[in-house]
Amino acid sequence: MFTCRLHTRDEILYHPLFLSIERQIALHLIGIHKRAPRLARLAASHQKWLLTQTLFAMHTGRDRGNPVSGLTAGRMMQVAKEFDLASKNTAASFLAELIAYKFLRDAPDETPDRRLRRLETTEVSEEAMASWFLGHMACLDQLDDGNRASLTADEPRLFHLAQPRAARALIKEPIWKEPRSSIGHFLWSDVGGLVLHDLVSRLPDDAREHKRVLLVGVSISELANEFGISLTNVKRMFKRAETDNLLGWESPRNRGALWLSRTFIEDYFHWQSAKFAELDSAIHWAASQIR
Repeated sequence: MFTCRLHTRDEILYHPLFLSIERQIALHLIGIHKRAPRLARLAASHQKWLLTQTLFAMHTGRDRGNPVSGLTAGRMMQVAKEFDLASKNTAASFLAELIAYKFLRDAPDETPDRRLRRLETTEVSEEAMASWFLGHMACLDQLDDGNRASLTADEPRLFHLAQPRAARALIKEPIWKEPRSSIGHFLWSDVGGLVLHDLVSRLPDDAREHKRVLLVGVSISELANEFGISLTNVKRMFKRAETDNLLGWESPRNRGALWLSRTFIEDYFHWQSAKFAELDSAIHWAASQIR
């Protein structure tokens, strides 16, 4: 039995446990990176995340009775351009990269049109996406003592129905698609999302109650090493936010504790609340379809 209630975005954003589940999902996503760093890097910028969720939704939402449905290179490039996710060339390059690293592969040829190249996800990418989805379900369960995660683990159809629905909603959702500028320059940078997750995972319980929150032990060089990006790129992300007075260091030359402003934290939570709301809506819809 589905024992959860549907939450609005504002209910999620202002829930007293939202900070706690943000730390939980941040650590979960960092864990996915550690288990499969190459795959995580291919979805670690916001643009690549949008492309990854879209192509997975196309693959999962395939109509078995329609041999030309599902994920094809042509359809992916068309959708990327239609929803302003990326240029056709960028989408094509991204698909080629996923194929090269064996996260996508050619599907069995069932199409009457030989010009169509139909693709499918591989087992490793399926496992990573399922882990991503279940991690979010477990977080939503914290809000109402629900059973989204356990039901999804027992009934995989919930995941295969809900993920495409949530992905389609999120590529049209302005709050999610265009994050506020305070966090946007992190998110549009390669692996910048993981850097943000690391900072959020360190937030204290009372972080939302203060204008500034101190994080002890943050090192730019350690972040660069942890996530396999150049020190220059990490410095660039922090420098812009520091210039905008969104974060800073207690002492010159990036020494001492790092402080984050309430604006920086709340803009991140505002952005994340859109994702959680669409995932919650999608799992409720999926459960209704199965019932």
